[in-house]
Parts: sequence; structure tokens; C-alpha cells
Amino acid sequence: MFQSVLDAIDIDPSYLEFVNIREHSSFVHRNDREGAQNVAEDEIKSAVARAALLEKIEIKEVDIEKRVLIIGAGVAGLTAAIDLAEEGYEVHLVEKKPTIGGKMAQLDRTFPTDDCSI
Repeated sequence: MFQSVLDAIDIDPSYLEFVNIREHSSFVHRNDREGAQNVAEDEIKSAVARAALLEKIEIKEVDIEKRVLIIGAGVAGLTAAIDLAEEGYEVHLVEKKPTIGGKMAQLDRTFPTDDCSI
């Protein structure tokens, strides 16, 4: 969405600066409308000042190798390894312990089916 807006007004995305008024102003000063307004104005002024210092970032294409290293063969590591392998990546999975499965391998059964965890 931002890219199409920037393209329409011919602004390089290198110069995009975000201001999170909701999190930094509206939520914090929920019961103080004037305080929220003041903080929002300060946030916007700060973003404009930061944007003035930004420099264009040249986009460069690089070749990548579809090869990954995953450290840790717990549930998350195993899931990532399977998903990436299915996407055609060469996966190298490293685990420091003698078995895989992480904490899950220590459980004798799992909720809600009471099945063996591994």
C-alpha cells in the first residue's frame, strides 16, 4: 500500500518515515485530549526532522542460495526445517543435544488427545 502511494506521488521509499500516533499518543493520553495532541505534534515534527536527514538507499539485486542453517531441533526448529525443505531450500539442522524434539520430547503425552508427544 505505501509503495503504491509513494509511486503515485513520485517519492523514493528511502524517504519514508513512520509515526505511531496511536501507540505513542492516543493510547497513552486516553483521557487527556490536549496532551495527546501535543505529543502527536511533537512526534510528527520529530519524524519530519529525521526524514530530512535520510539519504536515498540504492536497491541492489543479489543472488541468493536456497540454503539455510537452523539451530535447534525443538518443535519450532523442526517445523521451520520441514516448511523450508518443502519450499525447495537445502536445510542444515543443528541440535546440541543427542535427541531432537526439545521440551516436547520430555512429555509423555499431550493435550487434548493424550497422544504420545513424539
